Amino acid sequence: MEHSMNNEDLTLFRDMARRAFEQEVAPHFEEWEEQHMVPRELWNTLGAAGLLCPDVDEAYGGAGTSPHVTLALIEELSAMGFGGIATGTGIHSNIVAPYISRHGTEAQKQQWLPKMVSGEAVGALAMTEPGAGSDVQGIRTTAVRDGDEWVINGSKIFITNGIHADLVIVAALTDPGKGAKGTSLFLVDASLPGFEKSKKIEKIGQHTSDTAQLFFQDLRVPADALLGDENKGFVIMMEELPRERLGIAAQAISAAEGALAHTIEYVKERKAFGQSVSSFQNTRFKLADVRTEIALNRALYEQCADEYSRGELTADKAAMLKLAACEMQCKTIDDCLQLFGGYGYTTEYPISRYYTDARIQRIYGGTSEIMRELVARSILGR
Repeated sequence: MEHSMNNEDLTLFRDMARRAFEQEVAPHFEEWEEQHMVPRELWNTLGAAGLLCPDVDEAYGGAGTSPHVTLALIEELSAMGFGGIATGTGIHSNIVAPYISRHGTEAQKQQWLPKMVSGEAVGALAMTEPGAGSDVQGIRTTAVRDGDEWVINGSKIFITNGIHADLVIVAALTDPGKGAKGTSLFLVDASLPGFEKSKKIEKIGQHTSDTAQLFFQDLRVPADALLGDENKGFVIMMEELPRERLGIAAQAISAAEGALAHTIEYVKERKAFGQSVSSFQNTRFKLADVRTEIALNRALYEQCADEYSRGELTADKAAMLKLAACEMQCKTIDDCLQLFGGYGYTTEYPISRYYTDARIQRIYGGTSEIMRELVARSILGR
């Protein structure tokens, strides 16, 4: 898995990506936030600019870069305050594409990866169910073999990219008697009969991340839609969770950095009691604490990103990173918002969006409570 990319090349890529986001996203972002949706065409625009799935192999249309490049895209979007778009593109590029690259057949890669790179196909991951959130062992959606097809029945909830999705990786029970050990994954074409999408789910933040409930009623997929081996879905999910949590940590740390930058600018300009807010000791100490917390988390994140690129990132360390980074994000952005006073609670300033976008980070990808349990198990052995 290891790839090499020097810091200079990565910096140039970040600069290019930031300019593209300033041109293609920034002028329209407020409108999209109000509409609670990005236009489907944005995916094609990002694909044409080379900003989707860059670490997909060149044989399938990608650039064959290090995973660091995909993570850098998530970081730049998050720092700029485009949290919903960071989540949507993160699911597509940092989760769905690697699932297929690492576990798909040659035919599956040829069918889906070029379309994901170009933006022709939007990817989503469907694990969460109304009765099974962080507990993926509680999945109830079933897939029954019928000749050369699988028949899928069930539903999924809180699915990022659910509205725009063309391809959905669906986790379903293929041997219910085995519980988690009887779970398989399927590459499902969202245009198939029996696949239905709800209206988008309204959320308190990340409005530009479309979220939906998905329904499968006697949905028939070909036998070759199975991703990986039958009844090995849970194993694959566990293998891929470290990268998912690495991406969420990238969002957390970069969003906190973006929020801090806005706060520094504000306290330098804002006057209170005849002096700059930045001159108050409380302001200075708060900013020092925030900067320190971000720096500590970034150091762990960069270490984990390097370990992932070498195939060495463990599940418990990824859980520690996700826990620490997301808890830090919520606390530090709350501290930053406080320095804006009443203005921080208005939509006039971007800090309020950083605040509402942050809250979900402690929930999706495994709640903070689940992360603590995973870390505890690694310590105590049970």
